[in-house]
Parts: sequence; structure tokens; C-alpha cells
Amino acid sequence: MPGIDKLPIEETLEDSPQTRSLLGVFEEDAAAISNYINQLFQAMHRVYDAQNELSAATHLTSKLLKEYEKQHFPLGGDDEVMTSTLQQFSKVIDELSSCHAVLSTQLADAMMFPITQFKERDLKEILTLKEVFQIASNDHDAAITRYSRLSKRRENEKIKAEVTEDVYTSRKKQHQTMMHYFCALNTLQYKKKIAMLEPLLGYMQAQISFFKMGSENLTEQLEEFLTNIGTSVQNVRREMECEIENMQQTIEDLEVASDPLYLPDPDTTKFPVHRNLTRKAGYLNARNKTGLVSSIWERQFYFTQGGNLMSQARGDVAGGLVMDIDNCSVMAVDCEDRRYCFQITSFDGKKSSILQAESKKDYEEWICTINNISKQIYLSENPEEIAARVNQSALEAVTPSPSFQQRHESMRPIVQSRPTAARTSSTGSLGSESATLSALPLDSFVAPDTPIQFDIISPVSEDLPGQAKSSGQAGRRTNPFGESGGSKSETEDSILHQLFIVRFLGSMAVKSDESPDIVYETMRQILAARAIHNIFRMTESHLLVTCDCLKLIDPQTQVTRLRFPLPNVVLYATHQENKRLFGFVLKTSGGRVDNRQTSVCYIFESNNEGEKICDSVGLAKQIAFHAELDRKASEKAKEIERVKEKQQKELSKQKQIEKDLEEQSRLIAASSRSNPSGGEGQFVVLSSSQSEDSDLGEDGKKKRESET
Repeated sequence: MPGIDKLPIEETLEDSPQTRSLLGVFEEDAAAISNYINQLFQAMHRVYDAQNELSAATHLTSKLLKEYEKQHFPLGGDDEVMTSTLQQFSKVIDELSSCHAVLSTQLADAMMFPITQFKERDLKEILTLKEVFQIASNDHDAAITRYSRLSKRRENEKIKAEVTEDVYTSRKKQHQTMMHYFCALNTLQYKKKIAMLEPLLGYMQAQISFFKMGSENLTEQLEEFLTNIGTSVQNVRREMECEIENMQQTIEDLEVASDPLYLPDPDTTKFPVHRNLTRKAGYLNARNKTGLVSSIWERQFYFTQGGNLMSQARGDVAGGLVMDIDNCSVMAVDCEDRRYCFQITSFDGKKSSILQAESKKDYEEWICTINNISKQIYLSENPEEIAARVNQSALEAVTPSPSFQQRHESMRPIVQSRPTAARTSSTGSLGSESATLSALPLDSFVAPDTPIQFDIISPVSEDLPGQAKSSGQAGRRTNPFGESGGSKSETEDSILHQLFIVRFLGSMAVKSDESPDIVYETMRQILAARAIHNIFRMTESHLLVTCDCLKLIDPQTQVTRLRFPLPNVVLYATHQENKRLFGFVLKTSGGRVDNRQTSVCYIFESNNEGEKICDSVGLAKQIAFHAELDRKASEKAKEIERVKEKQQKELSKQKQIEKDLEEQSRLIAASSRSNPSGGEGQFVVLSSSQSEDSDLGEDGKKKRESET
């Protein structure tokens, strides 16, 4: 006999859609068996009725043959041969009638009784268990729904205890009912074979017994076959008894082991959280909007498949795609006064889902699993081992290492290539100082116990270092594409406008801005702090890169949250493994520490565009640098033009003075010829020349004296 398909009793507590789908197959099989057995029962009952009818008809025939001699026929009524022949036939038929009566009794015992027992007892038991299981499942779903609606703000211990007890009782009842239901369905696979083979065996044996009186050959032909059938039936019966014993033992063991799991929120000390998972499956409550402000929560089975999040309702054969969680973001949220809620946002920010876990353990495991999948760890050969190593590195990151050379190389980002001209004005040469700076102690970059800021604080409410304050910058709506309907925007003249979707991870003050290792160390400390303190919330913004500044813009209100002047951005780098992480150092003007100007390092997460953002910032600085060179060249050209104009004016003035002097000389010579004494005329000429000198001014006087 081939192997028997069985329902997994061990998976009854999980109650996954796959198990429900398999249960549906078994239920369909049970319904088909029931339909077929009913038809077979009717056919066998017709055989039994026919046999009874045959027995009665044979007995009636024998009786009629005996009464032949009592009949009065008009012709040939006294035929003694015919009468004696019919009497002999009557005896044979009477014996056959007795044999048919025995056959009817054997058919009733060997054929009708087993199939009737299977139909009336086993199939009805399956239907009864199915109804009980459906009631237990509905009670469990109702209890889970009431438990999910418990408020975490106004927690009533009495109500919580009642609801928890209700969940415990309903889950235990469902589990036990489901196990017995599975056991009955598994047993049905054996009983259906017995229920079909045993009646047939009884029927054939009864027929053989019937025919043995006159057909030994027929008996010899069927004896070996019927013997084999009888042996198979006995083997199936023994296998069924052994399997029933094993299933009963499994049920007893699972009832003892599953008792703590009936609680909806088990103790995390007894059941620790697994943070290295790259696959997860279980029931979650999903929020679905039904209107502008209204929403409903639906409980479905969710599971991860590679880089996809799938969901599957009860009764469905396969799951459906919910979201691509490669490079996605996940964060804890407060939603409608429900506990254990978290939000998953796709990599492009266009799709998000809010889900609610049943327990704190599931809540943390789902967030950690999605974080691991978003980093594409599942694509490696040993995903759980790599996830454990990454998480261990994050845990060890809270203790600063003595030097950068002793850190994990996997946590080092790679510096983006930036324009030489733009970097010269901000940090100078890094090639000669790289080896020296990498060996400096950690305290030379980040001061111990430096606070980390995880939220964006608008300049309206707090003066951030390095933020220029003006009446038109704080809290003003900004069009990121440079289109303004009223006053002219400060970025309209910029030839570069690039917009990126980013999420703010954190910022902290640093001591130096002379090495890209500062960005690496800040990334390490912020990621480690988020991992240790389970901080998953991130503020999403639009980062606008222009030739003048970097702006963080609220995507909903288009209000500028922060503004970073581009000349103050002195360093920028992206992570080597996780291309979504990038950061930059902003030189502030808020004060000095240890005779050094303080700086702040900002770390962001993008949609896999860290390198593009760094390239955009480098391009903006290069454009600004060349614009500054062009501005200085233009100013220098204007200054040269002004000097040339001044020299031209001086030259024309000098020529005019020379012309006046020549005219005066001619007048003096003419006066001398007309008045030889020259006394009064000379006085008149000198007086006129003095008056001309007074009109020329100091420069003219000096010029005339030199010429004279």
C-alpha cells in the first residue's frame, strides 16, 4: 500500500494559512469520501435487497414447484414425469433457497455492517468535530479581537485579566479541538480503505461460501486473491492502530509543551527575542482606511519571502504581495491607542503599511527581521550568521575603540570623490594628514559623553548652530523646484536644483572637521545608539541641493526645516556597505572649544542614493567655487577698467592745461610787442594768469609751475 497523507498535528498551535489550506484539502477529501461511501452504500444495499429478494423468490419458486401436482390443468394434468421432475427441481431450488438465505445473512454481517458503521459512526464523527472546531476557532478569533482592542493608556487590570483568561481558554480549546480533529481526519485515511475493502471482502467470501456447494473450481481461482486481500486488510488495521497510538502520544506531549504559548503576550525572559532572523511569519493586524478619517483593522497571516512581505487570508491557497521591503524603512508608531504598532515604508516612500503585532516579542522580532531584510542580508549564504555578526557589531559599538585601525572594517564608509577646487577652500589637503589623523585617539574627534540628537528641531523653536537666521528663512514655505508665485526665492538664481528623499538618523557635535573619519565615527555611534535603545522612528524630509545651501524641507507643508550654507559644509561621505547612509560635517559659528571652531556632523538615510547626494553636493561646491572665481575675475576686470578711465581723464586734463599754457604764451608775446614798457600790461596779464591759476586749482598750479 502507498504512504498515507497526514495532517501535521505539531502545527495546530501556529494555525497558519498553509495548515488551514491543507486542512481544507482533507475536508474536501472527507466530503468526497462521504459522497462516495453513500453511493457505495446504496449500491451494496441494493445488492443485499436483491439477495433477500432472490432468496424469497427462490423460496417462492420452490413452493410453487411443490404445488404443481395440486394444480388442475385442463390438458395433461396427470403427467407424473413432469410432476416428479418438478419435485426434484423443487428440492434443488429449495436447497438453493436455503443457500441464498445463508448468503443474505452473511451479506448483512460481512458487507452491510462494516459500511453502515463507517457511514453512521466515523463520517458523522468527522462532521461533529468539524462543527466543534469551527465554533472554537470563531471563539478564539473573537477573543483575540477583544484582546487587540485593549488600551495601553487606560489599562484596567480586571478587564485585562478577563480578556487574557478568555484568550487562554479559547486558544487552548481551539488547539485541543484542532488536534483531535486532525487525528480523526488522519485516521479517516485508513478507515476509508478498510470501509471499502472489508465489505467487498465479506461480499466475496459470502459468494464463495455460496458457490462452494457446486463450484470448487471457482473457489480455487478466487481463494488466493481473497487471501491476499484479507492479509492486506489486516496489515492496514495494524498500521492504523500503531499510528493512532503515536498521534495520541503526540497530542499529550504537545498539550504539556504548548501550555505557556496559549498566553497572547508570553514572558520575554522565558521566550527571548530573536534579532537575527531573516524570515518571519505570523498573524498581524493591518490597518486599512475606509474613508478620510476612518479605518478598520483586519487580522491576516503575514510572512516574508525573500525581499517581499506577503499576506494570506484564511482559505487562500497562496499569499499575495504586500510590499517590496528591500531598502525599506521600519519604525515604531503610535496608532489609534493600540499597542505594538509599527510602520513599514517602501524604498521610494510611495507605499506604507501600519501593522500591529500580538505581543512585544513578535513586535520586536518583526522590526528586527524587516531591518535585516532591508539590508539585503538574506541574499548571502549564511544570512542569520551575518545578521548576528552585524547586530553584535552594533552592540559592541557602544564601547569606543582606542583607534580607528582596530574597528570593524565592515563599518567603514567610503569617501565620495569630490572636486579638488571645492575641497581646497574647506578642508585643505587631506593626503598628507590622512595617516596621522587615522591614528589619533577617538577623543580627538568626538568628545566623550557627547549627546546625540535624533529629532530635527526647527530653527523657529531653537537656534541651531550654523543656521543663518533671517526674517524670511525660518518657517517659510519653499518650492523645491524653484517656481514661486510672489517674492523671488533665494535659490531661483542657482543653476543646480536636485531633490532627494532622506530620513534624519541623528547629529552630534564633533571636535574636528579635517578628516572623513569623523563622519565614519559619527555613523558608528549613531547607529549603535539606535540599535541599543531600539530607536526606530525617523523623520522623513526632502533634501534640496543648490549652489548656495542645503535645505531640509517638510514634504507635507513645504516648510524649510533646516538650512545649511554650502560654504560651511566641509566634509561629506557615504557608507561602503549600506549605500543609503551618508553624512556631512557643518562648520558652525556658535563658539570655540579648545581654541577650535566647533562643528556638527549630520547623518541621514536615503533611498539608496547616498552616493548621488554626495556627488550632488560636490557638484554644487564645484559650481559655487567656479562662480566665486568668475565673480572675482569680473571684479578685477571692472577695477582695471576704472583705473584706465581715470588715467584717460588725467591725460585729457593734462592736454587741456598744455593748450591753455600755449595760449597764454601767445598772449604774453603779443602784449610785449604792443607795449614795450610792459609794466601795466604785464601786470594785467599776470593778474589774469593768477585768476586762471585760481580757477585751475592746486593740481593746475603745480603743473604750471613745473612747466614754467
